[in-house]
Amino acid sequence: MDQPDHIILSCARSPQQVARLRHLGATHLRRWGLGAHVETAELLISELVTNAVRYGEAEELGFSLFHQKGEVHIEVSDGAPGRPKVRHPAPGEESGRGMLIVDALADDWGTSHDGTRTWCKLT
Repeated sequence: MDQPDHIILSCARSPQQVARLRHLGATHLRRWGLGAHVETAELLISELVTNAVRYGEAEELGFSLFHQKGEVHIEVSDGAPGRPKVRHPAPGEESGRGMLIVDALADDWGTSHDGTRTWCKLT
């Protein structure tokens, strides 16, 4: 049976979704023959979903993963307007590196015009 090349879902905005969506993303990338992207995609999914859980304003978050012409696209919506900031926390700070990781690992990233969706791309 062919696997769809696009996943779109919504789920409760809770910390348990981070591991669930990371696993779901990795599983589908492998099924699509894109195993080379799994480790990086897992990190990106973790960071984007964690940000949505921490800073989102909607009760649910949206998750989308698809590939097209060799590019992997990841998108998370959380209902919170505004662009996430790439911070450079001090070495002793325990958090604040999420978007720094996304910026370093993704080939491109951005937000929707209203800022409620953050996306990244791997090529």
